[in-house]
Amino acid sequence: MAVLSLEEFKKEYESDVSQVTIRDRRFQFFVPKTIDRFLKPDDPLKQFPLWAKLWDASLILADELASLSVRPGRTFVEIGCGLGLVGIVAASFGHEVTMTEYDPHALAFARANASLNGLAELKVVPLDWNQPALNETFDLIIGSEIIYHERDFDPIRELFTRILKPGGEVILCAEIRKTNMAFLSLLQNTYAIKARKKTLRSEVKNISVMLCHLSPKEG
Repeated sequence: MAVLSLEEFKKEYESDVSQVTIRDRRFQFFVPKTIDRFLKPDDPLKQFPLWAKLWDASLILADELASLSVRPGRTFVEIGCGLGLVGIVAASFGHEVTMTEYDPHALAFARANASLNGLAELKVVPLDWNQPALNETFDLIIGSEIIYHERDFDPIRELFTRILKPGGEVILCAEIRKTNMAFLSLLQNTYAIKARKKTLRSEVKNISVMLCHLSPKEG
């Protein structure tokens, strides 16, 4: 899919605009009005468009990255960036970010959202976890709500090994689910894991997410 201008994007996709505030800064994000277009008619659960919403875990991760001091030369890569909330916020707070996604529609939304927030030059590139074409390495790998299927465990673990710089760190955030816990259990022999539980409270419900910092163990 060709890279769309903001005007071309608005003609191509029916979307609403959601407002998000992180540390007193306001952001806007295009969100699909409906996911019907992105479902497979013969199997709507296959490759369900998980990218097509603003996740609570993404808000927590974005806030965490906004709190980090900016270090010249330190590079971030977001895997499974979805609509782009985390990477866009991190870049807005001065970090050097590359956002990645597999789904071409998600890439279109992420690029449009970068432009919408004054970050048209933000790097947004396709990435297939099973056949990663990234030739760069990064100081931080970041991701929110990326673990849903056991089939992704090995590709993501191998991706970490391939693109994380020596001395680098992985920061993940997600709701507390069996798949997330199983993935962390798989990594605990090779990564030092520091996890914090965060709770988002609203009048409707409380949502608990887990914010994890992972550092490769030596040896």
